[in-house]
Amino acid sequence: MTEVLPAIPVREKRGERRLSIRLARDADDLLAVQKLRWQVFFAERGAAAITQASEASPLLDHDAYDDLCDHLLVIDEAAPADSCVVGTYRLLRESVARAHSGFYSAGEYDLSQLVGGEWRQSGELLELGRSCVLPPYRTSGTIALLWRGISEYIAQHGIELMFGCASFQGVDPHAHAPALSWLYHNHLAPAGMCPRVLPALGVSMDLLAPGSFDERQAMLNLPPLVKGYLRTGAMFGDGAFIDHAFNTVDVCVVMPVDRIAGRYATRFSVAA
Repeated sequence: MTEVLPAIPVREKRGERRLSIRLARDADDLLAVQKLRWQVFFAERGAAAITQASEASPLLDHDAYDDLCDHLLVIDEAAPADSCVVGTYRLLRESVARAHSGFYSAGEYDLSQLVGGEWRQSGELLELGRSCVLPPYRTSGTIALLWRGISEYIAQHGIELMFGCASFQGVDPHAHAPALSWLYHNHLAPAGMCPRVLPALGVSMDLLAPGSFDERQAMLNLPPLVKGYLRTGAMFGDGAFIDHAFNTVDVCVVMPVDRIAGRYATRFSVAA
């Protein structure tokens, strides 16, 4: 992707911000990402201690995958240098995953239908992860900017399908039974490309029968990130992973690029 996209005015109720997007370039950028993720996942959402966390740097969210991945950054051009990174996505290409320890999501889901499915052509898979944005920047403009960056990235690297996990707050899947059931009954990925939660690590999403719950309310109760993925035409894997470390219930999102290109991503990308 372009190293730095031009700063884009993002209109908000109290004036205008100028945000730009680029990939992390050095150790300082990565440190800023890890601080941002700690602030959102730990301080805001109550994630538990992660075993890879260093006692010398307890205010960082980091793991072994950070050094393998590309990190997409949203920058507030007017903010101080030590707090200008306000949003991020972690990007792991299939070629990189194969050369190292595989995909992060493989610890939660059986990905064999994605990695070796007959649907595949010649492109790569891209795992999206660790998505977060600071509360004041959680606007449609920031999301549009992130998708513009992702669109350029997938065009540059020949990505044919994106996948990753999206989260519901808390570790009780029954608290989200209507929403999980609605996703299962309406947006389950086809069998040939459907990740399945690993045995004993999750639960079925088919918690409520169709017609036994308010579907409109279920849709309204979906997390914003899941709603955003649905607008791209996303599908979902079978089963929800209970992530005690991050205090979440995760669902696996599946997004073939040819399914979303004409519906969402091209609205934000000159590359697409």
